[in-house]
Amino acid sequence: MAAERSRRRSRSRAEAPAPAATPPASAVGVDPSGEAMRAFMAWTASSPEFMQMYLRYLGDSADLWRRQIAPDAAASDPAAAPIALDDRRFSAPEWSSSPYFDFLRQSYLLTSRFLTTAVEAADVPDDGKGQLRFLARQYIDAVAPSNFVATNPEAIRAALDSNGETVRRGVTQFMEDVARGRISTVDESAFEVGRNLALTPGDVVYENALFQLIQYRPSTPKVHERPLLIVPPCINKFYILDLAPDNSFVEYAVASGHTVFIVSWRNPKAGEPFYTGPLGASDDPARTLDQMNWDDYIEHGVIEAIHAVGQISAQPTINLVGFCVGGTLLSASLAVLAARGERPAESLTLLATLLDFADPGELGIFIDEKSVAMREATIGGGGLFAGRDLGQVFSMLRDNDLIWSYVVNNYLKGKKPAAFDILFWNSDSTNLPGPMYSQYLRHMYLENALREPGQLTMRGEPVDLGSIGAPVYLLATREDHIVPWRSAFASAELLAPAARRRRTARGAARTRGTVAPPRFVLGASGHIAGIVNPASRNKRNYRVATEVPADPDQWLASSEEKPGSWWNDWIGWLGQYGGQLRTAPRQTGNRQLHPIEPAPGRYVLQKAD
Repeated sequence: MAAERSRRRSRSRAEAPAPAATPPASAVGVDPSGEAMRAFMAWTASSPEFMQMYLRYLGDSADLWRRQIAPDAAASDPAAAPIALDDRRFSAPEWSSSPYFDFLRQSYLLTSRFLTTAVEAADVPDDGKGQLRFLARQYIDAVAPSNFVATNPEAIRAALDSNGETVRRGVTQFMEDVARGRISTVDESAFEVGRNLALTPGDVVYENALFQLIQYRPSTPKVHERPLLIVPPCINKFYILDLAPDNSFVEYAVASGHTVFIVSWRNPKAGEPFYTGPLGASDDPARTLDQMNWDDYIEHGVIEAIHAVGQISAQPTINLVGFCVGGTLLSASLAVLAARGERPAESLTLLATLLDFADPGELGIFIDEKSVAMREATIGGGGLFAGRDLGQVFSMLRDNDLIWSYVVNNYLKGKKPAAFDILFWNSDSTNLPGPMYSQYLRHMYLENALREPGQLTMRGEPVDLGSIGAPVYLLATREDHIVPWRSAFASAELLAPAARRRRTARGAARTRGTVAPPRFVLGASGHIAGIVNPASRNKRNYRVATEVPADPDQWLASSEEKPGSWWNDWIGWLGQYGGQLRTAPRQTGNRQLHPIEPAPGRYVLQKAD
């Protein structure tokens, strides 16, 4: 089903339609036309199956009430057993010991189970079913009794013990967050980029209006001759890969003897002029950053960075890492370069990256033809998509963890949020140019055109991922709700043909020999915590297998679990593509590209708000 949907989408036109006069979409709109909800309501009105569910729900509710008013009699009735519970929202002892709070809890869980079962059973089209699941979960999570001060025993106890001080603090924090425009999830005063985050020593050695390129100083006497370029997602700031010391992916790679470069994307603002660096050529010098499109991020972002690293290192090929959207941009850029006869990748590592968007997970419920057309109409020709709005979408995918837990902590209990570096980074949002974002939604998520050779044209070149011609390391994580691991696994099939046609960096006719098949590794945890898993802490685990079959579940069945961080596996794999060891350079940059300013640079300090 997903494969057929992928083929239907990929046959769509690759070029974005001209913007039409369409009203703006909300940042997190789901089912804007109400079709899924109307289909569900029609089913509940006519379905005998729903009526049976409803009658069972009424009977269970009556049993629950009977258990409350006659607990001794209910104790001998197996049918009146309470609902099994494993939910940290109800971990306070009062939820079990107090008849009042126990009734609230059990009634809520009973109703939640009824609504969830009804949605799953509803006769609704497949696309609408996903939206219904999402809407039902949002409603169920929002009305939990733990989210209200009068029905949360911990909030009541805290207010009584503090003589109302927690209520005062909660109201104050609520008003501050209203002014801020978002729920505070972290103690932002505890962190500062350049003071206790993004501390790996280095220099900005290249820049244009779209990005800065940072080169890190070596920490070992000798380094591999081929450098490593990291392309992070442009929807977030790069320092998620360079958090505090001993928690930094960049620091780890530098300490392993690699000369590391990383792209620091600009946080664009409306009206800011676009300009290129010394290795770029402007298509239209009058354009502004909020008019940048996907092709601009290819040419003036990734490709310009690759050329700068190649010039500084004097190496015809380099090792490349892409994370999330950065991996999608990087793969597309390498395909464009291959069409031009350039193959600069000695190796390619993709971390939590989608190339086949047939199953984008729950994010897909936000994206349909109507919502994408609305984006194209409002910001497709220019303007910004606010990073805060995208952050809100990601938070809604895990609303109990990223929304309601902070409502309870900050407002009901009057507590300050904790100091946590990943959450600080998560709240440090980045804007996106409207044209770039609209094209990303249409060509990748809606049409799934990147996976089809020649379906998309970027910078005037037909894009074929199979032409990249480099050994590939693919990392996904088991609990990733943004890049489902089976979808990331599909990249292996798209990139495998490169093993049959790899050529020299200058596109010469002779081949460079057989390229090893892609290596797929499945890490533990989610989209961020699974990636940022320092080797020094030896936490979690990962799975590997000797072969990469076409079916992800077959791979999973044959895989072996390894303890600790996947970083150790990756650095061993990367070492075979680093080339010979040589004396580490004493300075960053070269004679043509001089250091501009110390890392982390000024672009990463720009705020979206």
